[in-house]
Amino acid sequence: MIRILSSLATLASISYGAYYISVQHPEVKAKVMDIVYSGNFHTLEARLSAKQIMEANRRRLLKDDRHHFLEPVTLYSPYLLLEIKYTRPDLTTGEGIILWDLIDGEMVMNTEGWDKTHGYADCIKARLTKNEFKVINLLAERGGALDRGALAKILSAENETLDKVIESCRKKKLIVLTGNQYRLHLRSPKISVIPETAIDDHLVTKSLKNAQRLSQRFSEWQIRQLAESTFGTDFAIRSTLNVYLPIYNITIGNPDGTFHTSYWNAISGKEIPFSSMIE
Repeated sequence: MIRILSSLATLASISYGAYYISVQHPEVKAKVMDIVYSGNFHTLEARLSAKQIMEANRRRLLKDDRHHFLEPVTLYSPYLLLEIKYTRPDLTTGEGIILWDLIDGEMVMNTEGWDKTHGYADCIKARLTKNEFKVINLLAERGGALDRGALAKILSAENETLDKVIESCRKKKLIVLTGNQYRLHLRSPKISVIPETAIDDHLVTKSLKNAQRLSQRFSEWQIRQLAESTFGTDFAIRSTLNVYLPIYNITIGNPDGTFHTSYWNAISGKEIPFSSMIE
């Protein structure tokens, strides 16, 4: 009996350890999965080469002939691809794909211009409950701000319950009180969106050997929790796949011996904001 109990305790410890690593250290889980499965990984196919981006932005990047390009480096940024279904506003069923950035925590709305949501990363970090998501989503749908009376009427919530949810959202710095209105504490929030990425790109397989991949900050579990909480009761995830976006590290040599580094999306050709590259 003691041996059985000891085995169960060991199994429970291992299970908890695996869960903790998956949620708190997704980069460790990703490396373990690489070893377990294969020596390859999935990446979106680049539309543009580093040379094409450098030429298209030469005047902007090279201020004069004293500045020069260094050899560009290809990096791979982690994303989660979700196959999903949901109920559309016209009450029909929608089926599609969501592409989610595992570094900045935002959903890609389309791959043509690589437009993204703004606000989901804050929601993940704050560990919102479903009731808190209802308040956040409602504010997003109604232009970002509502007074308490409107919130209570639309949500049909009891006063005590609503007050607790509002206060919790305020403590988590997701809403603020301005005058008599509660508003989202985000500049240009973009979270009231259709749960689908307009994507027209192919996946290719690349060898892990010599591939420089960036570490993810958010886990699949965190993205699943957020999506299932924010996109309604009819939202369902059929499958997921870890994929990578090729990006270019383009470095400029300055006359004084210093260097300027920027990062560029190999699909859209756009520069990636520095804040999106902080691991």
